Amino acid sequence: MAIIRCNKCALLQEQPDNLAGQGISCPRCASATVVYPTLFYVEKLLDKYFAAHKELVSLRGSTGAVTATSTVRAAVAPSPLADIDLGNTDQLASEDQHGPIYDWFHKRQIKVQANMRSVDTSGFFDEVAEAIGANMPVLGEVVERIRWSQHKEHASTLVHLDKKSPEAAKAITDFCQQLYDFSFVAKCFRNKAENNIRLVLQTAPGIRDFFNGEWLEWHALMASLRYAKERGRRFSCGRRLRIELQNGDSHELDVFVLIDGQTPICVECKSGEFRQNIDHYLALKKRLGIPGKHFVMCVAGMTDDNAKAFTAMYDLAFTNERSLADHLSRLF
Repeated sequence: MAIIRCNKCALLQEQPDNLAGQGISCPRCASATVVYPTLFYVEKLLDKYFAAHKELVSLRGSTGAVTATSTVRAAVAPSPLADIDLGNTDQLASEDQHGPIYDWFHKRQIKVQANMRSVDTSGFFDEVAEAIGANMPVLGEVVERIRWSQHKEHASTLVHLDKKSPEAAKAITDFCQQLYDFSFVAKCFRNKAENNIRLVLQTAPGIRDFFNGEWLEWHALMASLRYAKERGRRFSCGRRLRIELQNGDSHELDVFVLIDGQTPICVECKSGEFRQNIDHYLALKKRLGIPGKHFVMCVAGMTDDNAKAFTAMYDLAFTNERSLADHLSRLF
């Protein structure tokens, strides 16, 4: 999307890409205004920010009040998460929260664009994702049946319980009820006589994307956030960041976190085949200058032994949905 910022009424609003570079009337006050490409607009804002910040550092340094290094750290370090309910907040979906990430990429001459809604946990995506990640061996079958049925454009799917243990059947039943309570499915019917559950599917794009693998990104994001909060670390996070390198190559980073404004962790999430992408991620890791143990391949359902073996073979860290939190705890 493109963007306008009206100089008269200060309206900030997205516009279609095909209007970029054109002049239009402000939707609020009708004043003439220009539609800018979003990346161009952000770059100009960053240029102004760094110019003003450099002048501030110079002025403060001349009085001996603070050093330039301490000023920069104070400016880019995100706020701690102590007072935030991680499972129900829109405070992460802000330019301020993403500021240190913009700064980190800008210093490396890499363009970056964030989707604010991707870290808004005031919905239910994070709760359901954490439920799946906590019990993937049992609930993974439900997720896969929904994903497959969506792909085939089926209106519903059937989850069989007859061959499940009582514990697994209860976990699946509770999970299906959670999906209905949170509107991830339109209807949920329990057939006790045939011992199955019929789920009538939602068609909303966000729900389809979630079951098509995006749930693992939410799980990885929440694991990273909880790790940071439990240890009182300063933290900035982004999900589905779009970056463009100097050579024009573009990439999407599933989960990117910045500890204390300077230490990056990148988590790429795979719920399907991943082996053909290993060379790609090795090259991207090298370009970003991230240590191998900080560039994580989180592969749903991978065995612990395979994760250990792949980590030994490549300069990347391999985990599954269960071992991701443990790997993060070993980084610092």
